[in-house]
Amino acid sequence: MEKKSKIIVVLGQTSTGKSDFAVEIARQVNGEIISADSRQIYKGMDLGTGKITKKEMRGIPHHLLDIYSPSKIFTVNEFQKKANEIIKEILIRGKVPVICGGTGFYIDAVVDGNIFPDVPPNNKLREQLSKKSVVELLRILIKLDKNRAKNIDTNNPVRLIRAIEIAKALGSVPKIKKEESKYEFLKVGLDLPPEILKERIKVRLLARMKKGMIKEVEKLHENGTSWKRLYAFGLEYRYVALYLQGKMNKDEMIDKLYTDIWHFAKRQKTWFKRDLNTIWIDPRKNTEKTKALKEIKRFLK
Repeated sequence: MEKKSKIIVVLGQTSTGKSDFAVEIARQVNGEIISADSRQIYKGMDLGTGKITKKEMRGIPHHLLDIYSPSKIFTVNEFQKKANEIIKEILIRGKVPVICGGTGFYIDAVVDGNIFPDVPPNNKLREQLSKKSVVELLRILIKLDKNRAKNIDTNNPVRLIRAIEIAKALGSVPKIKKEESKYEFLKVGLDLPPEILKERIKVRLLARMKKGMIKEVEKLHENGTSWKRLYAFGLEYRYVALYLQGKMNKDEMIDKLYTDIWHFAKRQKTWFKRDLNTIWIDPRKNTEKTKALKEIKRFLK
């Protein structure tokens, strides 16, 4: 039997310190990092997505950051294709691919070898649906496919629209098929107690506001990203866009944003905890990080 190449995955909720730990792993195992974040692939979306800086990369190559215009839609199919291409390139260089991110759907696409339905974009339908709220979109999807509506991110208009698009084309959203992966994966998840994570989210949010997150969103709009598109990105981009349009004051924006980020983090945890094979560690504890690094090195041998 042919020996499978090995890949490390670092996952977890927002604000748990995934990027820093992935860099630490990559430095110790001669690795390169592939970002699995559905918003960090867009140019100019830095503070709002918590994108790692050049200094924080510490010389480790990072892939799938800043590759698309925010006005374009980047799908999970495209992520899967590009990630698999980059994995091959990293392995050819004799290095270890380290996938790092908080978008569970993207991670599963690579790890589980999901085969997605081949339904081309329906621009006319997308234009019609883009005018509807997430509540209206969910109602439409429930009528078309109750099963898909049960396990979709109900706050993500892009996912809802794509699901409706597929359901209209095929009659329902087909169950995702899987193909056997050419690789072996080791998943390490970062987990913090709820009260600690809530505080980290708050501190991080206020720090990003101070660094100029409002100006970042303003610049994106000035450069051609519509308010509608910014709203579709959710969280930071949605609420800052509403604030810039005078639809809420700054304090209200921060309060609502903090609440929504926390709810998002809880959804992330629900998604990730489905996989019982993930090694979970508390990133505050050096003993647990050291143990995880030893396990990673053992796995790679």
